[in-house]
Amino acid sequence: MITSKQRAYLRSQANALTAIMQIGKGGISENLSKTISDALEARELIKLHVLENSGEDPYVLLQELAAELDAEPVAVVGRKIVLYRASEKHPTIELPKA
Repeated sequence: MITSKQRAYLRSQANALTAIMQIGKGGISENLSKTISDALEARELIKLHVLENSGEDPYVLLQELAAELDAEPVAVVGRKIVLYRASEKHPTIELPKA
């Protein structure tokens, strides 16, 4: 669990990121979950775009992905969601102390 100060730091880091994947009308499939998990391991902090045709609420998707991938929900801005999970092999993001 990350603190609000750490979440704010991650949100500031996510401002410069571009969305690396899109979630469309297919929703979250097993393949998409695996791809997102691999991206989290490689990058730690990722931004995803929820397309209008998905019919899903970005807040709900963020919570589902966070629970499924053992990641931390960081933010929802419009239809973009941000997830964080520390890399097991090569951690690069240094979170501020609580």
